[in-house]
Amino acid sequence: MTESTDTLLHICAADDWHAARTSPELRPASLADTGFVHLSTPTQVHLPANRLFAGRDDLVLLVLDPSRLGAPVRWEPGVPGDPQSMLFPHLYGPLPMAAVTTVVRYVPDANGEFVAPEL
Repeated sequence: MTESTDTLLHICAADDWHAARTSPELRPASLADTGFVHLSTPTQVHLPANRLFAGRDDLVLLVLDPSRLGAPVRWEPGVPGDPQSMLFPHLYGPLPMAAVTTVVRYVPDANGEFVAPEL
């Protein structure tokens, strides 16, 4: 399933965001490792957050305008265990800072779980 959305999200550590703010683009390690930047929709971002960032309280969500990304976005499967037929957006190029419209602090709830944010 490709979710139709006007908003895509990228999870990153607040320190990484602050360090990259003056650069024209963000190049997370995944770009070099896998060839793309991991993105999510607002309704699915909690899945990778809980899998990859459990116990962290130093995260932010970069809220992105997809029309400003400049590189191809492909909707591809996540990992086994994600809901069947769920596809995640992957940006095949660096993330332009001009695409970031808002930055939202992203912390787990009282049970230690990340939930879908209300944007």
